[in-house]
Amino acid sequence: MNFNQLSALFINCTLKKSPAMSHTDGLIDISKKIMEKNGVSVETIRFVDHDIATGVYPDMTEHGWETDEWPEIFKKVMKADILVLTTPIWLGDKSSQCAKAIERLYAMSGMTNDNGQYIYYGKVAGCLVTGNEDGAKHCAMNILYSMQHLGYCISPQSDAAWLGEIGPGKSYKDEGSGGPENDFTNRNTTFMTYNLMHLAKMLKDAGGFPVGGNQRTEWDNGNHFEFENPEYR
Repeated sequence: MNFNQLSALFINCTLKKSPAMSHTDGLIDISKKIMEKNGVSVETIRFVDHDIATGVYPDMTEHGWETDEWPEIFKKVMKADILVLTTPIWLGDKSSQCAKAIERLYAMSGMTNDNGQYIYYGKVAGCLVTGNEDGAKHCAMNILYSMQHLGYCISPQSDAAWLGEIGPGKSYKDEGSGGPENDFTNRNTTFMTYNLMHLAKMLKDAGGFPVGGNQRTEWDNGNHFEFENPEYR
């Protein structure tokens, strides 16, 4: 298939600022290279490298913060057909940067597209997780639930992860970790990547997610799509 009309954005939610080495980058690189070989335009950003305010409004400079780079990052989000959130595991959960990324995505989720649907309709989301403790599936469940709740489409097998030995052992990019050679992780990351591309192309070729019974603007204008308010007695 031809995927060269697609674009993807990976948001690395490591807690380490550049140029510090991020183990999560190692897993991103696998998926990124597959996409690039298939003609997808790919960009990766580290969330922690940017001055992003905390909050759930589109621009937090309107709510007491002096600076907020989120509105500029949101432009990249909207250009991307595929968004992959990636995170290390801390205390069995996604990182604080990943939580902030989801909160800021949520801040825009009330907006609508040209069809009157919520703004993320027609876009696809996935997630990648790395760590040295349990929690990969917990993180994936939380992230992917959050993304579909905001309006993103989730393809089959939209997550992949690598876990090292529990405790202060080797991390993914450490020499001898076994991470880059792990067949289970490599298979799942590859399947995730292709499934994201397939679904994104299907949606793009179709002109987005189908319109019908899911337009916020129509609902607000009084068209309730066959919904009948029950009579309470």
